[in-house]
Amino acid sequence: MNVYDFDKTIYDGDSTADFICYSFMKRPKSLLNLPRLCLFGILYSIRVVSKLTFKKHMYHMFIYINDIDELISEFIDKYQCKIKSWYYDQQREDDLVISASPEFLIKPFCKKIGIQYVIASKVDRFTGEYDGLNCHGKEKVRRFYEVYPQEQIEEFYSDSRTDDPLAKIAKSAFLVKGMDLTKW
Repeated sequence: MNVYDFDKTIYDGDSTADFICYSFMKRPKSLLNLPRLCLFGILYSIRVVSKLTFKKHMYHMFIYINDIDELISEFIDKYQCKIKSWYYDQQREDDLVISASPEFLIKPFCKKIGIQYVIASKVDRFTGEYDGLNCHGKEKVRRFYEVYPQEQIEEFYSDSRTDDPLAKIAKSAFLVKGMDLTKW
């Protein structure tokens, strides 16, 4: 089994940021959340609130979007072109994506490009509330073993050293910078 981070790894950019901008353009009512987003962005940047609190308030914007599933589908159709070609060249049937991004966005995106196994942050797509911890760092390893207790990661790919815990349990790992892959 090969395991991949999603954002900036197989997806060229940050899918959540792209989706939020897309939501602002396509569903202007979601801009009602902009003051909250700015306030909690500032509070997070000066370390008054946690990253999880900031993200919860960021995702709260979707409360203003009645057709969130339709919007996600439109977004995926438009942004599928941001999947990096090197990934398609080596894609396997048993690939797994583990991402800190919200499951409600990553899972349908992965399904569209032929990835059936996904572990991501469980976030209510209407309220922004998290069900558990953000799927990040050591939490990715915990969730991997929770779902696949007997599996071995053959190759792991990520753009970030914060994924070192997953890289350490893989037979081999690669750091992704743009289209360049280097040994971890």
